[in-house]
Amino acid sequence: MPAGSNAKRERQYEHIKEGAEKRGASEKRAKEIASRTVNKERARSGEAKSSSRTSIMDPKSASQRGGERSHSGSQGPTKDQLYNEAKKKNIEGRSSMNKQELRKALGH
Repeated sequence: MPAGSNAKRERQYEHIKEGAEKRGASEKRAKEIASRTVNKERARSGEAKSSSRTSIMDPKSASQRGGERSHSGSQGPTKDQLYNEAKKKNIEGRSSMNKQELRKALGH
């Protein structure tokens, strides 16, 4: 945690870090996620010495967004996930297909 943070931010940091670890993130990645989230919240509330424009201008806080911008959003399943589904359905030629072709073959 950054110097000068208060008890609420310490609790928030621990809560976010533990949640990320439960979802399978490494300890290093969980700390990074928690730090970035808490720092953004500190910037939004005026507790930080400096802050980026997106930290301040963003209409929703990270907790309100609830993962709206996470990488699993609108892009759907990964190529590996599509490939595994195609493998289960015995789709021929799946090993040479790209993500778009796998989607089409599976009807996604």
